[in-house]
Amino acid sequence: MAQIWIVNGPNLNLLGEREPEIYGSTTLEAVRESCQAFAKVLEVELEFRQTNHEGEIVDWIQEARQNASALIINLAGCSFHSIPILDALKIFQAPIIELHISNIHGRDELHRHSIMSGAVTAVICGLGTYGYIVALQAAARMTGELPANMPEPIRVGPI
Repeated sequence: MAQIWIVNGPNLNLLGEREPEIYGSTTLEAVRESCQAFAKVLEVELEFRQTNHEGEIVDWIQEARQNASALIINLAGCSFHSIPILDALKIFQAPIIELHISNIHGRDELHRHSIMSGAVTAVICGLGTYGYIVALQAAARMTGELPANMPEPIRVGPI
């Protein structure tokens, strides 16, 4: 059974309170609960974490190298400046999906260019918190773990 990790960065513990006009009103706990429920549908194990500390993110990425089949990262503000996290991602050999709740390409100059994108497999942005569900589905597909009972358009997609 695949194990998919979701790692959330600084200030995401305040999701639902912080700038709801950008990030919406859904809390990180509600996101975690939704992801746990969808992980059961996908028949994958889920590890869901959040920290406000850059070094802890690096430690978790290094730990995930031994345990995770795929990594979904919402690094929040660290996406735009953290060389230590970037270096950790470069040594992770499984699929990595970079996730942003907002459309970073439509944001201000400080929030427009993620330095992580060159080290990841895929980027999802602008779907709000539903992006977590899309990322989980994509990670399960990338690891070959989509259940056989999923409809063909989800399992296979366009051919």
